[in-house]
Amino acid sequence: MVNSLNIIISGGGTGGHLFPALAIGDEIMRKRPDANIHYIGSKFGIEKDVLPVKNVNHSLLSIRGFQRSINLDSIGKNLLLPTRLLSSITRIKSLFNDINPSIVIGTGGYASALPLREAIRRSIPTLIQEQNSYPGITTRWFADKADKVCIAFKEAQSYVKKKCILAGNPVRKEINTGRRETGLQQFGFVPDKKTLFLFGGSQGSLALNQAMDKMIISLSISNTQVIWQTGKNQFSEYRHYESDTTKVLPFVDDMANAYAASDLVMSRAGAITCSELTVCGKPSILVPFPAAAADHQTKNAGALAKHGAAAVIAEKDLIPEKVADLIQSLLNEESQLKGMAEASLKLGKPNATSEIVNEILALIQ
Repeated sequence: MVNSLNIIISGGGTGGHLFPALAIGDEIMRKRPDANIHYIGSKFGIEKDVLPVKNVNHSLLSIRGFQRSINLDSIGKNLLLPTRLLSSITRIKSLFNDINPSIVIGTGGYASALPLREAIRRSIPTLIQEQNSYPGITTRWFADKADKVCIAFKEAQSYVKKKCILAGNPVRKEINTGRRETGLQQFGFVPDKKTLFLFGGSQGSLALNQAMDKMIISLSISNTQVIWQTGKNQFSEYRHYESDTTKVLPFVDDMANAYAASDLVMSRAGAITCSELTVCGKPSILVPFPAAAADHQTKNAGALAKHGAAAVIAEKDLIPEKVADLIQSLLNEESQLKGMAEASLKLGKPNATSEIVNEILALIQ
């Protein structure tokens, strides 16, 4: 048994890569309080705002992904890539010399590629945690050489030669501890009406908000209660819809009770959202974000739909009248809703974080 563990956890760019990294780090500390964890991210990702507030040991690299759009700004950023790459490689080598990690964990995003590469070069144990049903580029690059790859969707295995561990995604520990009564009370709702929870991630979704804008009257007439998370930037545009049956919020702090209060969820299909829905056993209508890398949200949504846990609507087919009809027919059809909820719960992996950390600790013992 190693007396003291020096661990590097790398990943970020988006919350989908960063929050699993933080959940894994928290669970490691719970199981091994003697561990020294150092997070590595990018100066251009969400982690630049989150990690300093979390007050954890971290380093931010000046690396960012290749810009695909054709404009002067993107061309300028791409021209800086080689310089940024070289300075980040130098920084990683120096960090590894200082930290002398026992293991390196990668949760995706460009910031996780260089630490994984350096660890493999130095024969340091590595574990990759892949959130999506279609693996990201870092996973596809390094899976063959990593010691272990943990996946959240069994569909991901077909894109990776190495035998993967189907562990699920690390989600917030308390996510499935909400209570329906508490949730309904919190939103000022009654228990004898059906509740729809609509959200588009922490920033909100313009497409989902615009669809709800056109559906909200018919949903109110049919007595459907709606929890509508608009995102901070679009809140002022929709707050006037607040009523006895509609709760409009810029952000939902207590997701556990929001899920518990809802009979049906309508959302994007990010990996962590899909994992939360299944851990909570929620039936859903998923509208994948069409601009997601390699269209991975469509593949995530498809993985839930294939098992009968979700209905999927492409953003281009988001016709408010038809969606309102679908919402209503699902909420009215008790047996179908129950079947979707059961299918969803079967896919859930509530112990994912603990399982992943057990795999990490097994690699260094």
